[in-house]
Amino acid sequence: MGNLGWIIGSAVGGVAVGYLLNVLRVKATGSKTIAEAEKMKQDAKREADQYLREAKVSAKADVLKMKEAAEDELRERRKEQLSAEKRVAQKEENLQRKEDSLDSRMKNLERKDAEVEALKGRLNAKQEELKQLIASEVVELERVAGLDRESAKGILLEKLKGEVENEAGILIRNTMEEARQRAERESQQLMVQSIQRYAGDCTYERTTATIPLPNDEMKGRIIGREGRNIRALEAATGVNILIDDTPEAVVISCFDPVRKEVARRMLEKLIQDGRIHPTRIEELLKKIRKEVDDEIFQYGEHAVLDAAVQGVPKPLLSLLGRLQFRFSFSQNVLKHSIEAAAFMGIMAAELGLDEQKARRIGLFHDIGKAVDHEIEGTHAAIGADILRKYNEAKDVVNAVAAHHGEVDGTTVYATLVNACDALSASRPGARSETTELYLKRLEQLEEIANSFEGVESCFALQAGREVRVVVQPEKVTEAKAQVLARDICLRIEKEMNYPGQIKVTIIRETRSVEYAK
Repeated sequence: MGNLGWIIGSAVGGVAVGYLLNVLRVKATGSKTIAEAEKMKQDAKREADQYLREAKVSAKADVLKMKEAAEDELRERRKEQLSAEKRVAQKEENLQRKEDSLDSRMKNLERKDAEVEALKGRLNAKQEELKQLIASEVVELERVAGLDRESAKGILLEKLKGEVENEAGILIRNTMEEARQRAERESQQLMVQSIQRYAGDCTYERTTATIPLPNDEMKGRIIGREGRNIRALEAATGVNILIDDTPEAVVISCFDPVRKEVARRMLEKLIQDGRIHPTRIEELLKKIRKEVDDEIFQYGEHAVLDAAVQGVPKPLLSLLGRLQFRFSFSQNVLKHSIEAAAFMGIMAAELGLDEQKARRIGLFHDIGKAVDHEIEGTHAAIGADILRKYNEAKDVVNAVAAHHGEVDGTTVYATLVNACDALSASRPGARSETTELYLKRLEQLEEIANSFEGVESCFALQAGREVRVVVQPEKVTEAKAQVLARDICLRIEKEMNYPGQIKVTIIRETRSVEYAK
């Protein structure tokens, strides 16, 4: 209705304004007549009535639309209200059901509590009855045996004491006998292991060099009249020259790789020159030793440059250069040291450690191998003593001494050099073996695995880097399988010499894996 009044007022106002404008226009012209003015007034009135009717019709239409919209909105609200009332009623019904369920559970719990209390009462009564029966039985036993409780306990303890002492004596005797046998067995194994690591591998891998000859007549010239040439060669170079039935070849044997290299070069030059006699041998010896010493120093300088290590004393350069002629399972020890230094530098940089110190430790970790054939002890201990002599830092000396676990490492560098040493040695293609040593290692690996009780069969795989052990399930349980794997690993670590690591897999219903590192 408010909109209708506003529309009508607007129409009337418009008519009045139009009328006033016409009156003013008439007055302004002055030439219009009163009749024309009256006519114009009638026309304006009709026009105003027309506007008024149209405004009423439009206002009614708007009012109807607004009424219909209000009714639609009211219907929607009523629907929402009904839906909300239904949800509330549903929730009330669910709550009522839950309340009934809880009441039922509470009643069940109360009933069970009552049953438990009743059972407790009956149990207490039974316990009292049992105590009375035991007391009466004890009294009856004492009457029959003619002994009281304390006397019977004393007799029983004396009997048990005698039996325990007897069994303890047997156990001690058996333990001592077993310890004695184990000590003898382990001492024998230790001796065999020492011989194997020092002599067996060295004979094939480190201490021999074969020199080809143009013909077999050269063997006689090398030996000389009554053996004077070969004696002069051996005395001058400190090596053993083996001349056997091998056609057109002689073998040089020596534990010192530098002396072996000097003897090899000398023999090659003597064979090439053809003049073999003691005087010529002495002349060549000085020259070749000077050449080899110069090369050794150059090898040491190049190794320091390759490893990016600074401030190395000259004596250490010469010791590093000697590693060029030392091999471990056909891997050159000097190149191995440079690799270890590179690995140390990379890992130290990643870990935020002193990269220069790490490279220094990696380069020096096997320096003891340059003189381990001359000085008693392990190469790690020898190397630590050498570095200590030339005032290397304490953490560098400790890392070199501990890189095989012979002493405890005091810094993280000791653990790092151990890992880098293994990384360089075990990478594919780093080390290889002769066929004979390879077959011996496989045989020894299978022999160790077969020596344990419950082992049915075993197979060495992947060139001796894995051994799979099939056990008898009735003798080896799943719990013992893991222990067996660890025991085999320990035996392998103690008795074998191998590059990298060996994986031991026990096969039963499940497989337990350990690594010999």
